[in-house]
Amino acid sequence: MVLGLNPFLAAVLALAFGVLVGYVIRQLLAGHRINQAETRAQAILAESKSKSQDILLEAKNKSLKLLEDTKREERERREQLNKIENLLAKREEDLDSKSRDISSEKKSLEAKTGELNELKTAVEKTRIQQISELERISSLSREQALSEIMKKLEVEYQDDLYQQLRKLESENKETIDKKAREILTMSIQRYASSHIADATTTIVNLPSDELKGKIIGKEGRNIKTIERLTGVDIIIDDTPETLVISGFDPVRRQIAKLALDKLIADGRIHPAKIEETVEKARDEINEKIKEAGEAALFETGTGTVDSRLVYLLGRLAFRTSFGQNVLLHSIEMAHVSGMLAAEIGADVQIAKKGALFHDIGKAVDHEVQGTHVEIGRKILQKFNVDERVIRAMESHHEEYPYSTLESRIVQAADAISAARPGARRDTVEIYLKRLEDLERIAGSFEGVEKSYAIQAGRELRIFVTPSKIDDLTALKLARDIAKKIEAEMRYPGEIKVNVIRETRAIEYAR
Repeated sequence: MVLGLNPFLAAVLALAFGVLVGYVIRQLLAGHRINQAETRAQAILAESKSKSQDILLEAKNKSLKLLEDTKREERERREQLNKIENLLAKREEDLDSKSRDISSEKKSLEAKTGELNELKTAVEKTRIQQISELERISSLSREQALSEIMKKLEVEYQDDLYQQLRKLESENKETIDKKAREILTMSIQRYASSHIADATTTIVNLPSDELKGKIIGKEGRNIKTIERLTGVDIIIDDTPETLVISGFDPVRRQIAKLALDKLIADGRIHPAKIEETVEKARDEINEKIKEAGEAALFETGTGTVDSRLVYLLGRLAFRTSFGQNVLLHSIEMAHVSGMLAAEIGADVQIAKKGALFHDIGKAVDHEVQGTHVEIGRKILQKFNVDERVIRAMESHHEEYPYSTLESRIVQAADAISAARPGARRDTVEIYLKRLEDLERIAGSFEGVEKSYAIQAGRELRIFVTPSKIDDLTALKLARDIAKKIEAEMRYPGEIKVNVIRETRAIEYAR
């Protein structure tokens, strides 16, 4: 019968059985998965608790370590503070001890000072008492006793003293006068140099009169450039093949002459070439100045000095004093001073150096305020020249007292050199002094770059710095300089104050 079941029913039964079996299996699998999930959750929970405990333990350890480190640092700081406190306490004790020692020494010194004062007072009192006792015994004061003794000696030996004094006076006066005349005559005779008074103009010979036009240039630009760069006045007149350079400063005249000679030899005369040639001429003149200083040192045999002092000495070759060349005057004085010093037993080298450098201040006296003696003293002190040399040179105009024998020798040599016939010419010096004063006044104003006194002192040409002086300020500057010249100087006629403000832009194409 079973075999005889309906196939449809069998299929239904088989399907129901399969569903039942699937449900049972699914329930079994779900229960297994739930168990696995619970087991896994428990494992994760256990692991989390374990890690939490580890983290807490690590945090606790770190906290304990940090606390220990903090305590250790605190102990170390406390120990350092204790050491510092002990050191301060010890120093305080040392200071207290030193203070007590100083107080004790002070009291001791005060006591000794008091004893010395008392002893001094006692000694002075005793001395006064002894003098009083002597005066009482002799019935004379100290001054009276000394006067009585001198009177008795004078009366007793009056004739002998008078005869001896007359004899000494007569013999010594004759001997001294004779010796002085011999020394001065011998010194002058041994060194006899010629005197050539420098003029204030320099002649330049031209190969032909055609060059005058080239030197003047178009609208006078060449000659104006030369005058502007050198600070001299170029005079071109009808004199054949000749032009005249006029200026009170020999250095400027020499630079201008050398530059003109070079330009004439070259043949190219224009403003750019003039500037280049004047600069080269200035360098050559500076070299000649140095050579002149070295030659003066060699000729006088005064030894070596600072190279800058040699240059200043060489500048004196282009300075004149009352028409007398200052460097030649100084060299002559050095020779005369050396002879005088050798004759009377003074220091020859000190006397010669003092004479050679006696007018060194004149090398810069138109640039620096003060007398040439005071300027010279400062220059020699700056270059660490022997103080004996400075004392020898500072008295030649009696501005300082005669402190050494060499100072009197230098003064005498100066008088000998200056007083020789034809050595000096006063009128030229006065004229040059006026030109120097003009340039000095112009240079005292701010913004003035350079200034030249030209036209025999009738014109003052002033070049200013364009960045500092504008056109309006230039007008005011000219008026201020003119007023200062009127207030400080005396001169015939009038002086033209010419302020020049020039701006140049230079660039190079490469």
